[in-house]
Amino acid sequence: MTRRTPVPYHQYSVLPLRQPPAAAPPSPSPAPVTTTPNSSLGSKNLVLADMDGRTCRENRACASCISRLMPSEIGQVNLADDQTCRLCRVARCEPEAFTKPFCDFLQENPTVFHTVHYFQRKLSDSGFKELSARDAWNGKIHPGGKYWVTRNGSTIIAFTVGEAYKPGNGAAMIGGHIDALTARLKPVSHRPNKAGYVQLGVAQYAGGLNHTWWDRDLSIGGRVVFRDPETGKTSTRLVKLDWPIAKIPTLAPHFGIGMFGNNNKETQAVPIIGLQGSSRQDAEPLGPDGAFVNTQPPRLVQLIAKELGISSYSSILDWELELYDSQPAQRMGMDKEFITAGRIDDKLCSWAALMGLLAADNNPTDGHIKLVALFDDEEIGSLLRQGARSNFLPIVIERTVEALNPSSYGPGLLGQTYARSFLLSADVTHAGNPNFLETYMDGHVPQLNVGIVICGDSNGHMTTDAVSTAILRRVGEMVGAKTQNFQIRNDSRSGGTIGPSLSSAMGCRAADAGLPQLSMHSVRATTGALDPGLGVQYFKGFLDLWEQIDGEWS
Repeated sequence: MTRRTPVPYHQYSVLPLRQPPAAAPPSPSPAPVTTTPNSSLGSKNLVLADMDGRTCRENRACASCISRLMPSEIGQVNLADDQTCRLCRVARCEPEAFTKPFCDFLQENPTVFHTVHYFQRKLSDSGFKELSARDAWNGKIHPGGKYWVTRNGSTIIAFTVGEAYKPGNGAAMIGGHIDALTARLKPVSHRPNKAGYVQLGVAQYAGGLNHTWWDRDLSIGGRVVFRDPETGKTSTRLVKLDWPIAKIPTLAPHFGIGMFGNNNKETQAVPIIGLQGSSRQDAEPLGPDGAFVNTQPPRLVQLIAKELGISSYSSILDWELELYDSQPAQRMGMDKEFITAGRIDDKLCSWAALMGLLAADNNPTDGHIKLVALFDDEEIGSLLRQGARSNFLPIVIERTVEALNPSSYGPGLLGQTYARSFLLSADVTHAGNPNFLETYMDGHVPQLNVGIVICGDSNGHMTTDAVSTAILRRVGEMVGAKTQNFQIRNDSRSGGTIGPSLSSAMGCRAADAGLPQLSMHSVRATTGALDPGLGVQYFKGFLDLWEQIDGEWS
């Protein structure tokens, strides 16, 4: 896998991204896509196949697909027959075509900040335009347009407006989350050396630092707040130290102390990141009195600065860094029918939803809005300004409706929009574990590589009801996708999703559904090799068909 150079990232304005001409989206799966004048079908499929920047040996394409690429893209592909052409398989929305792109995405984008920047690049390459939350949107949003907006660099909303949009038309919305259980560096992460080791002060995020984190090869990544000493401007930059740099060592059983279940996460789950050097090297301050860098391990600061090309350590004002499992996302099993990886919850549904939006049709008769909203902070309750319980999604809908209807906007028009909309709250759910089948209800044992799981909960932890279930099953019928069911037993504890809070805030019909995985909340989890592509196929179908399905209801 090619290692990519860290890309600077600014909180309010992403650095210029490559923007080739907008591509024509494919027609409904599994039929091949069709082109429209002045579009580049090959370019669109190149984005969906995640071929940009990779070696030609990996990027196999047939002569027909190569002929549709832009001249600058032809050198990125290697001639193949129709059976092995990755672009043909993406065009047909074959689930297996999305396995490798998803694995590469997981490996290369370990934090929420990297994930949002990846999505921004994909959207920009697909002809979407950025909307700044600080600017007025009137005159900037039009029928037929494609847009995205971010908050905090860790949450992103992308949407398209149908060419046939009329006032009061609804939105097909998919909501997900891109944060994952982790361990974040403390504001003062420098710790006194013990037994010759350099250790790192970290705090658990959600359920991070559980027993699955012990003895793992851990890397460090996130964003760094930086002030340019020449211009005086402040920005944020992304960074990854993508080799194993930290480990939380277990205690050998010879000591007669049980390792798991009774460990103090403050004092006994402290990562080691190196061996103690000279006292001068580890003790000498890197900045003036009060500088942030003086609160962090000196050699870690030096590594981060070197990775970002920063010469003045004191220009690092702060950072949000975290630990992540460095083992590659890869296929597993006798027939390679599984994906084993970190951070599957919930980059699985989020990635599939965003790819579904990029693959969605551009039908001139579409009159609705197609939207994907991917949030931070779901694992800790979604209460922060970038969480799903903030005003971010409702206000984006309101500002979009206002920009499309400046002369008639008001509560009535907004109410019509929500009444004609649907929210698919997409989050991973539990695949059946063969060693613990007694913990599942009969008929509620989701399987990998089968399809989307519709999730219910009688106590309102999910937003699904009979009407929304019928709608999701109808989507499956129309795209030829299977759906499954899951609900937790009465003697188990149900998890929560962003669905109830968002559906109550907007008042639209809604349901919870997602892709299944094993080992939820472990540092390493497992899903099916076909599940990312099955998600793309289903989410694309939902976005494309919502207006038609809504019209079937009286």
